Amino acid sequence: MSMTNGGSTGGASGAAAGAAADAGPQLNVLAQYVKDLSFENPNAPRSLQQQQQSPQINIQINVNAKPLSGNEYEVELKIEGRAEIQGGLFLFSFDLLYAGVFRIVNVPQENLHAIIMIECPRLLFPFARELIATAVRNGGFPPLMIDPVDFVSLYRQKVAENQPQPAPAG
Repeated sequence: MSMTNGGSTGGASGAAAGAAADAGPQLNVLAQYVKDLSFENPNAPRSLQQQQQSPQINIQINVNAKPLSGNEYEVELKIEGRAEIQGGLFLFSFDLLYAGVFRIVNVPQENLHAIIMIECPRLLFPFARELIATAVRNGGFPPLMIDPVDFVSLYRQKVAENQPQPAPAG
């Protein structure tokens, strides 16, 4: 058993500290909230008329995180989207910044960044997806159900972008 306070104080608090030191990794969601939500439908009611073709929908997803205090981190999931039909009729756009505060303990330092950038947004995503579906539906369109996101690939892509790359081979 490893002690983080330099020695045992005995009693219940000493046992609790020892149990916490020996416990496995923990990820707790302390809070979830909307930081920013915007929906635009500037061409209504024209944009609400039955369209002959399906709209082109472009979606961008980004994850950002910052340490708060101790083992707590704020993770932000930013999802932006725009829908238009061929010919240039702008239907709608949305911009959501959804965040959570997470407590992460007993995770090795080398794994911490991946946990923050993969597991935390994975927990936030279903709630953000529901907010977007509801906003689009309230704008007069069928609910937009965003496909599940592969946060592992997104993380690897972001890590690759931040590292110097050798010249591409062939």
